Amino acid sequence: MPRNTILRRTTVLRSISDPLSATREDVEAWWDSRADRSPATRSNDLACLRGYYRWCKRWEHRDDDPTERLDAPKVAKGLPRPISKPDLRHLLDTLPPDLRRAVCLGAYAGLRVSEAAALRWDDIDTETNVLRIMDSKGGKSRLVKVSPMLIDELLPIAGGSVVAGGGECATAAQLQRRMNRAIQAAGVDATFHQLRHRYGTVAYQATGDLLAVGRQMGHASPVTTAVYAQASDDVAAKIAAAVVR
Repeated sequence: MPRNTILRRTTVLRSISDPLSATREDVEAWWDSRADRSPATRSNDLACLRGYYRWCKRWEHRDDDPTERLDAPKVAKGLPRPISKPDLRHLLDTLPPDLRRAVCLGAYAGLRVSEAAALRWDDIDTETNVLRIMDSKGGKSRLVKVSPMLIDELLPIAGGSVVAGGGECATAAQLQRRMNRAIQAAGVDATFHQLRHRYGTVAYQATGDLLAVGRQMGHASPVTTAVYAQASDDVAAKIAAAVVR
C-alpha cells in the first residue's frame, strides 16, 4: 500500500476518539463534525473509516459496522486541467535535471508522481522504448510505450533511480514536495498531476481510443479515462463551426 494512503488512513482514525470501541452515535457525531469539509474530502474520509471497520469485522474485533447508516456525499467529477504547453516548456527550461526528468515522465509518459519516483533504469527497455510501471494504486504492472525522444531526455543511463540519475529512489512524498516548491518557484500555477492530465488529453485527442489511453495510464476502468473524452474539443469545434454556416 502506498505510504501516502497509509498516512491518510492513520489521520482519519486519529480524528475519532478510540475508533475500535466507538459507538454508532460516536461515529455519526464525528461525521456531523466534518460537515464543513469538501464532498471529496468527506467521501474519502468515510471510505477510510469503512475500510477499517470491514477489517475489524473480518478479524472479529467487532461484529458491527457503525458507519452503515452514513451516506457518502456525491462528488462531481471535474474535467482534467492539463498544464499548458508554454508552462510545460518553461518548467523544462528552468528546473534542475532530476526534476526535469520527473516532469518529462509525467507529461510524456503519463506517470503519477509515485510512479515517476519509483522508476528505475531496470524498468526501461531502451531497445523497444517501453517502461514497465508498477501501478501505485492497483498493485499491478503495466507496460507504457514511449517516444524515443523521452528516452533521450532521461539519459544518461546511470543505473538505479531514473529521476535522481542513479542511486536510490526518492519516496513519492519527497518528490511531490520538491516538485511543488519548484513549480511554484518557477511561477507556474500547476501541479505535477496536471502533467498527467496533459498526457491523457493529448493522447485521447490523437487516438480517440479510451481503452488504449486507459491502459497506458493505468486506469482500472474506462469510466476514469472518459473525462479526457469530455475534455476533447474536437467535436465541440465542429459544432461551433457548423452553427454559423
